[in-house]
Amino acid sequence: MEEKKKSPALLAVLALFALLALGISLAVYLAGGRKEIAETPEETKAQTEEIRISQTEEESTKAPAKTEKETEYVSPIDFQALWAVNPDVVGWITIPDTRIDYPILQGKDNDQYLHTDMEGNETVAGEIFLDFEDEGDFSSLHNVIYGHHMKNGTMFKDVVYFKEQEFFDAHGQIVIYTPQREIHLEPLAALYTSPDGIRRKTYFRSEESFCGYVEAMTEGALAKKEPRQKVERLYSFVTCSYEFPNARTILYAYEVDKTGSKKRDFHAAPKEQDRTDGQEEGEMGITAGSRE
Repeated sequence: MEEKKKSPALLAVLALFALLALGISLAVYLAGGRKEIAETPEETKAQTEEIRISQTEEESTKAPAKTEKETEYVSPIDFQALWAVNPDVVGWITIPDTRIDYPILQGKDNDQYLHTDMEGNETVAGEIFLDFEDEGDFSSLHNVIYGHHMKNGTMFKDVVYFKEQEFFDAHGQIVIYTPQREIHLEPLAALYTSPDGIRRKTYFRSEESFCGYVEAMTEGALAKKEPRQKVERLYSFVTCSYEFPNARTILYAYEVDKTGSKKRDFHAAPKEQDRTDGQEEGEMGITAGSRE
């Protein structure tokens, strides 16, 4: 009977020991956790630094896109307004300190804007226009641009003055604005010649062929300057001249800033439109006697 009375007491003692054991285990666990936390500040710092670097790299990856958007080319010429008048506008030419400051059009042939303005009106002066066989973005190896020699000093009258070395040297900058970029040119040579079709050749099978063409076309120039870099794309500004019947004055120029310029494309003319051969026959777009 007395032994039975002691049983609850024994149970109580056992329960107390169990609670003590549980308490000790919990204390050890918590102490271990605090120790682990105390031993990991460097790891935590390293992880934080890793996150910071990752965020910085992500931001730097996004930065160029933002910069590119901010520096996207915006032309000073309102092409939208020009296209509303005539969608054939492909650029705008200006030669500082001259009267040349006009839109450039490109028609279906070289007669379309010879005596028609951009609004479709018949006029002796016509418009400044790019050869119809050139690429409209001026990516051809040879871009030929025509304008009338007007007695009142407009259009391409000032081109004829480039045959004088003093004038040539004093006007060393030509700019063509397009919707996508600005094309900066420098004069290469100026001369008068006959309107042979070879003067408007735009297709070249090789770089050697192109370089030979540049040399041949600028030979015998009245005014010229050695290019300060390799001529990789040629421009011709063509107008009427009066040294002899049906003469032409041509100002040759070359690109000096290749920003945004397309890769040069050397190949033969398409069979269905053999420009290389065809351009060596016939005459250039501007006809003689086109001045007011």
